[in-house]
Amino acid sequence: MLTLLIGSGGREHALAWRLAQDKGASVVSAPGSPALGRLGEIRPIALDDTEGLVALARDLRPDLVLVGPELPLVLGLPDRLRDLGLPVFGPSKAAARIEGSKVFAKDFMIRHNLPTASYAVFYDAKEAKGYLRDSSYPVVLKADGLAAGKGVIVCGNNAAAMAALDALMGEDHGKSVIVEEYLAGEEISFFAITDGENIITLPAAQDHKTVNDGDRGPNTGGMGAYSPPPVATRTLVKLVEEGILLPAVEGLRVEGAPFVGLLYAGLMITLNGPKLLEFNARFGDPETQALMPLLKGDFGETLLAAATGKLKGKTMEWSGDSSVCVVMSSEGYPGPYRQGDPITGIDKANARDQVQVFEAGVGVRDGIPITKGGRVLGVTATGKTLRDAIDRAYLAVSDISFEGAHYRKDIGEKAFRKTPFHPDEA
Repeated sequence: MLTLLIGSGGREHALAWRLAQDKGASVVSAPGSPALGRLGEIRPIALDDTEGLVALARDLRPDLVLVGPELPLVLGLPDRLRDLGLPVFGPSKAAARIEGSKVFAKDFMIRHNLPTASYAVFYDAKEAKGYLRDSSYPVVLKADGLAAGKGVIVCGNNAAAMAALDALMGEDHGKSVIVEEYLAGEEISFFAITDGENIITLPAAQDHKTVNDGDRGPNTGGMGAYSPPPVATRTLVKLVEEGILLPAVEGLRVEGAPFVGLLYAGLMITLNGPKLLEFNARFGDPETQALMPLLKGDFGETLLAAATGKLKGKTMEWSGDSSVCVVMSSEGYPGPYRQGDPITGIDKANARDQVQVFEAGVGVRDGIPITKGGRVLGVTATGKTLRDAIDRAYLAVSDISFEGAHYRKDIGEKAFRKTPFHPDEA
C-alpha cells in the first residue's frame, strides 16, 4: 500500500517508521526530512502549499493520505484531497476547528455537555484586564488559534496574568483570548482513531509540556512522553470513551462536520473526574513517538479503514510493554534557539536493544547530521516495565551529543508518584 504522508517532524518519522513495517508498504513524504528520506521518497513541498500538495497527490494517486501536522488540516487540505476521490486520514477543515480554534472547542464542549473548566472569552484587552483584576488565582490564559503547544500560560497572580495577556494578544496566535479556571490533577492524553462514527481507543500517554524538570519553565511542544500512565485505569478509559470521545465524535457528526482521523483529547484527571483541557485533530507529538513502538499488526490497514468509513469491528493490538520518549532540544528552546550544530551518537543509540531515535529537527551538512529545529530528537525506548524503559531511554540519550543539548531528566517519573486523581479500580 502506498501512503502519502504529509509532514516532516518527529511525529511523522515515527508514523513512517511504523508504516514501513507493514507488509508491502511504501511511503512518500512531503515535505519530508533526511530521516523520512531513509524510509522512502520525499518531495519538498511546504505544508502551507495546498496547491502543490494537491498536485502531488493527483500525480501519485496513493492508496492512503495521512496528514500529520495541524496546519494542513486547518487549511483544508483533506477536503481538497477527498475531492480527488482519495482516502484521507485527517479531518475536514470544519472538523479541524476542534483544534484550530480554542474558542470553538470550548463552546463545542458546552454545547455537548462535555466536562471542562469554566471560562470566559475576550476580544478586547481592556475588558480582559478588568475581568482578571476580579479573578481568583491561579487562572489559565489561552490564545485562540494554533500556537504549536505554546499558547497556554498558567498565571499564579494578577501581575503574571497581565503580562501573559499582553504577550498573547500581542502575538499572532489569534484575535481572542480565553481566561479559564485552573484545574488541579494529573494531565494525560487520550487518542481515538475514528471514521466519523466508530472509534478505536489507543493507549493513553502522559506528555511533559514544560521545558524543565519538575514541570517548571515555559510550555513547549512537549519535552517527552510515556505510555501507558498508571492513572489510565480500565475504569477511567471506559469513562473517557463513553463520556468524552464518543459524544465528541457524535457531536461533530450531528453538527455536519464528521471527524475522520485521530481525535486527541487532552484531559486533567481531577478529584471530580476527567475534565477536558483541549482537543487536537491529529496524532500527538511526542506521544506518537512513544506509542508507535508498542503497536502490533498492520497499521496502514487500520488507518485506511477509518479513512473509508469501515472501522466498525476493527481492533488494534498492542504489545503490553511500556514506552518512554525523551526529547532532546536545542539550547534556547522554546524561545530563539541555536542551530547548525553537529550531532554525534544517533547510530550508537539506535544500535541499542529496544531503542529508536526519531528525528524532529535534524538537517544534514556534508553528510553529517546537524541541529535544525527547537526539538531535535525523540529518543524512545520500550521495556517490560516502565522503569526498564526509562533506564534504557536515558542510556541512549547519553550516547548522543550536540552543543547546547537540553533534555528533561524526569520523563516518566510522574508514574511513580502516588496521587488521589484516579478511580479506585485498577
